[in-house]
Amino acid sequence: MAAPSTPLFISTTTLHSILSHKTLISHFQSTLPNATVSLSTPPRHSHSTSQTSTLLLMPSFSTSSSLPYIGVKLVTSHPQNSSINLPGIHACYTLFSSITGQTLALFDATELTLYRTSSISAVASFYLSKNDAHVLVMVGSGNLSPHLITAHLSVRPSINRVIIWNRTAEKAATLADKLRRENRFKGVEFESNGCLDDVIGFADIVSCATNSEIELVKGEKLKEGVHVDLVGSFKQTMKECDDETIRRGRVFVDNEIAMEEAGELVGAFERGVISKDDVCGNLVELIKGEKFGRENDKEITVFKSVGSGVVDLLTAQLVYETVRDQTQHIS
Repeated sequence: MAAPSTPLFISTTTLHSILSHKTLISHFQSTLPNATVSLSTPPRHSHSTSQTSTLLLMPSFSTSSSLPYIGVKLVTSHPQNSSINLPGIHACYTLFSSITGQTLALFDATELTLYRTSSISAVASFYLSKNDAHVLVMVGSGNLSPHLITAHLSVRPSINRVIIWNRTAEKAATLADKLRRENRFKGVEFESNGCLDDVIGFADIVSCATNSEIELVKGEKLKEGVHVDLVGSFKQTMKECDDETIRRGRVFVDNEIAMEEAGELVGAFERGVISKDDVCGNLVELIKGEKFGRENDKEITVFKSVGSGVVDLLTAQLVYETVRDQTQHIS
């Protein structure tokens, strides 16, 4: 089908009208295995623009007839924005045809990133968390946190209690109150707690989305059978859990770059807590059944994601093709 001559601008409003965590989770499960073979994804560029801020450039491209795209995401990370009530992450995405090189679509990719990151965590949870998980502890209450909660609930509808923790207790309480008032979460109790050590032991799933450079999740506090989802760190100086969490868990990653970038893993390797060979597998291997996920109800599983251009492009593909087909149908 011919590409539109004028690039489509896909706004956040349009994105929300098309995407759901359930559809994106399903899209990843069906497309990721083949996409990792046909897509080239160079290492992302990471540049410090100040002592606290980062610019990321994430390209990915393919000449496959089923995925004829080139995509580039530009991301800025400004954690200090929380003090002025702005998101810490902003992003834009450009999608090109890999056949003609023409620009196909421009996205406000801030929300695209939130959807894809949370949905990847949920795909991992599908293979690694207990089927009857009841309690989710959400570490962090930024813009990604409600997406992670929604995504985890999508694959584990047995969850009936969500406890939110944040360094600033009021932010956790505000998010819990907001989610409590939303009609889409039937039968789920939302609460906040000011002491993570006091509640972490209740969790069947712990999901972390922070910019922490000190460990927050302490492995000695975790109960048997918990699944730990680590999303926040993308630099070697960042970490959301301690070595004991890594030592106790069967560790999986979204992709191999996590073993070079994630502070929790790099530090554990350096200190001899585990070796790279001890990492049990990646997300594609789990989806394809080449590696086994959870093997019993007592083991602790850990999933560390740092993101990749592959999942950005697959998310952009789903949104672009839906908008393109709707536009052509109307015309």
